[in-house]
Amino acid sequence: MRLFALRGANSVERNDAGEILDATDKLMRELMARNSLAPEAMVSCIFTLTEDLNAEFPAVAARRLGLGRVPLLCAREVPVPGSIPRVIRVMVHYYAAQEHEPRHVYLGEARALRADLDSAQ
Repeated sequence: MRLFALRGANSVERNDAGEILDATDKLMRELMARNSLAPEAMVSCIFTLTEDLNAEFPAVAARRLGLGRVPLLCAREVPVPGSIPRVIRVMVHYYAAQEHEPRHVYLGEARALRADLDSAQ
């Protein structure tokens, strides 16, 4: 087994707790599905939100998906001028077989963040 890091992001239309939870749920489900990832293999998840999102912690959605024993952290994204607004990002650290190929996930408007990654789409 080897330690991997996986990235992903999703966007929301507005700063609303329900939208943040739904977007995080969709992002985490897609990350887990594309990478055949079980909570037991996860080491940690770091979530960031753009400064225009503060209605809810993305970790709440992750806990609802069964990640209650995985260390979760939420932080503020660096507010770079001209960056895409209303974005939730995640970095997941996990163990998988040596030959595993991480499949990053970028959804919604956040797809523009890593259009260079075929696996992200």
